[in-house]
Amino acid sequence: MEALRYRAIGIALVAAALTGASYRTANFVVQTADPRHAELFGNAAEHWRKELARQWLGEELPTWYQPCLMTVQVGPHLGAGGATSFVFDRGEVFGWRMQIQGSAERVVDSVLPHEITHMIFASYFRAPLPRWADEGAATSVECPSERAKHRQMLVQFLRTGRGIALSDMLRMTEYPADVMPLYAQGYALADYLIQQGGRRRYVDFLSDGMRNQQWVAALAKWYGVKDLAALQNQWLAWVAAGFPSLETSAPAPEERGPNQLAQGDRRPRRPAPNLVLHITGAAPLPPQNPGAGRAGCTPQGAASEETRTWQLAHPQPIERPRSAVLSWAR
Repeated sequence: MEALRYRAIGIALVAAALTGASYRTANFVVQTADPRHAELFGNAAEHWRKELARQWLGEELPTWYQPCLMTVQVGPHLGAGGATSFVFDRGEVFGWRMQIQGSAERVVDSVLPHEITHMIFASYFRAPLPRWADEGAATSVECPSERAKHRQMLVQFLRTGRGIALSDMLRMTEYPADVMPLYAQGYALADYLIQQGGRRRYVDFLSDGMRNQQWVAALAKWYGVKDLAALQNQWLAWVAAGFPSLETSAPAPEERGPNQLAQGDRRPRRPAPNLVLHITGAAPLPPQNPGAGRAGCTPQGAASEETRTWQLAHPQPIERPRSAVLSWAR
């Protein structure tokens, strides 16, 4: 009997080691190795779900019918990233699954807000978004040092002719073969629009654009831009100037003229709407590690620029018409 008892204890210990710690909140079930991390990530997920829903939608989301199962692998040298999956079916979204990894700090300040923004958008729109809009919004809530990497990458892509014409990018519902420019350019375009009107205006713009795929009309209504060529011109000039802070709030649609955003811009020669963007001059790069030393956002590691380049993002395409799998890594 004693031998059996010790055997049972041993099996229980092995099972605990394999499954790790679990922590449940109203909307998440967190599984990870360390009980302290499980509680930290569960509470952080609920915080970001509430805070980001307020920022994007103006109100909190209702409690999900079933919680999201979140599996977290933590390590100081793990690249930050993960995958979130869910199912769209007959106007509903469910089946939340999240697998993420990274240092504890980066999981809290970048991975969770990124993934939860995807979930907020899925809950609100109940349909797949254009890839640039979804990934751009999700990246916009990451730590400043992570966002700076995307800006550095974008300048490289535009200089080497790997930019994506906005007329093509705005309608992408799946990831292209060359996915890295989509991540960097999608973030920069989302950031450009969000800075001019805030997050709720950005959501309203997406709602109108998705309704009938009338992106030009949505741009004119919410940002005063008549066509994609004009937006491409203005956005490229902003990138070439080094991503200066815009810090402006766009007036309500009925209060703005169609060319208001262009006033005062030193724009390059007007390109054709389907031009693939590139920068030939020495556009200033953003700082290597903005936010260094800030609480909650310490730059990670000492990896070379080349190493960071290949660690940025590796998303998967949508697998089925009603299923979305969003994946990225650093």
